[in-house]
Amino acid sequence: MSVVLQLERDRAYRGLLELILGGEVDLDTPLSERKLADSLEIGRTPVREALRDLARDGILEVQPARGTFVRPLTIEDVQEIYEVRHSLEGMAARLAVERGLTLELKAYGPKFRDMIDDPGAYDPTEIYETGAEFHLEIFRSARNRQLLKIYEPLRLRFRIAFGLPRYYDHDLICESAKEHLEILEAIEGGDGRTAKRLIRDHLSKGLEVRTRIFNSLSEHMPNANILNLEHET
Repeated sequence: MSVVLQLERDRAYRGLLELILGGEVDLDTPLSERKLADSLEIGRTPVREALRDLARDGILEVQPARGTFVRPLTIEDVQEIYEVRHSLEGMAARLAVERGLTLELKAYGPKFRDMIDDPGAYDPTEIYETGAEFHLEIFRSARNRQLLKIYEPLRLRFRIAFGLPRYYDHDLICESAKEHLEILEAIEGGDGRTAKRLIRDHLSKGLEVRTRIFNSLSEHMPNANILNLEHET
């Protein structure tokens, strides 16, 4: 594959993902290569390749004789994702301690402290996005390419599961910033056991919150999935 085509394919992948996460894709309608190419102002070939890559990563699903759709995400999917995250992120935190945190990871300390000291200066989405990137940076600090390669597709799946920040209150979001700072300080202090425990406790709380939100929203929609709830609520 040429460099130009790869760049276009990557751009199409990112563009399609943003359309999905931004709620600009009809969940009940098969995706159209032509319409997507027009929306992204990009050729149909890279869009076709991006659709295949998104299906490979579990974001889309191909239904025979019907077409390609956004894959529904149920609460069972979220629970399974968190089970895997418990193991992967605990390992990443331990390796980050052993190999030394990156400058990029260390830079999150002042960010989190500022958010904790002056929460009114940040909206929940900004705090949430910072926390999500912090989790990724822990994997980069682990300096294990295979671990990062496993985590990346999973990260795309739980980005959809994480797309519920508008249902959080500000206090809950700020509490997550405190938890992130505690994890970071344990890594900085070289305490792998504590870092691993804190990140698992943090993930357990996250799953509890998302389960509660999902159950609350789906009371009158027993067959709903998270993506449909996002678009219909």
